[in-house]
Amino acid sequence: MQTDTLKQKAHQLLDKLPDSATWEDLMYQIYVRQTIEAGIKDSDEGRTTDVKDVRKKFGLNA
Repeated sequence: MQTDTLKQKAHQLLDKLPDSATWEDLMYQIYVRQTIEAGIKDSDEGRTTDVKDVRKKFGLNA
């Protein structure tokens, strides 16, 4: 499994953006990446709730 450094990940993110990208585009991509990584970490560490439990808590059907 390859482990990229933060700098390598940032370069990969930049390389995927079009030449016309704005600072806002870049910031949004960073935000999305951070959010996904935080969710994966929460899942790996057991800090999630099963969707069935959430539906039951809020009285939603299947």
